[in-house]
Parts: sequence; C-alpha cells; structure tokens
Amino acid sequence: MPLYEVETENHIVITWADDGDAASTVVGDAYPQEKVIRLTKRPRDTWVISKCALGISGTMDPCHTARDCLSKAEGDKVHAIRLFMHETGADLEQARKAIESNMVMGW
Repeated sequence: MPLYEVETENHIVITWADDGDAASTVVGDAYPQEKVIRLTKRPRDTWVISKCALGISGTMDPCHTARDCLSKAEGDKVHAIRLFMHETGADLEQARKAIESNMVMGW
C-alpha cells in the first residue's frame, strides 16, 4: 500500500492508502473543516523526519523528557514548554519544537 503525504491548511498527514482519493478521505475524516492543499504519493513506503531539523538533537532523550513534561503539565502546552526549558536548559524555540513534535505523536 503506498504512502501519501497530505497537506491541509494546518497539518501534514502521512498515511497509507490505496490511492489519492482514499488518502484524502482519511484526512477529511480527521480534519473535516480543512481543505487539502497538496497530496503527494511518496516514492517509498517509509517516512523519516530528522530530529536535528526539529531542533531536538543531542544526547538527551527529548521524546521522553518532552512527554514527561506534557504529562506533568496535563497537556497544557505552555506549561509543558516552561517545564521542558527548566529541566533541559533548552531555549524557548527548542522547547517549543520538542513539545509540539511530541504533542502530535499523541504523547
């Protein structure tokens, strides 16, 4: 089954689907108020996102730390960012990227 990248006004969704119409349907079910602005069939069946591009590279485990901060903050993004900054010494932009990237993963 091919992998599709579907971009809406506010999201980029990566999904497996039989065809482009099925991929659009998946996104439409999840975000019915948003219009699909780009749909791309990926050339391979995997998707890779560089942690460095997200600003979360280094020796610490940002996912674990960010998820712990989100849990302590009970899902409050701003509070979780503050906790992440305090626990890791990250600047605001690094902390925001770490927290937001983990929020979309369903912490």
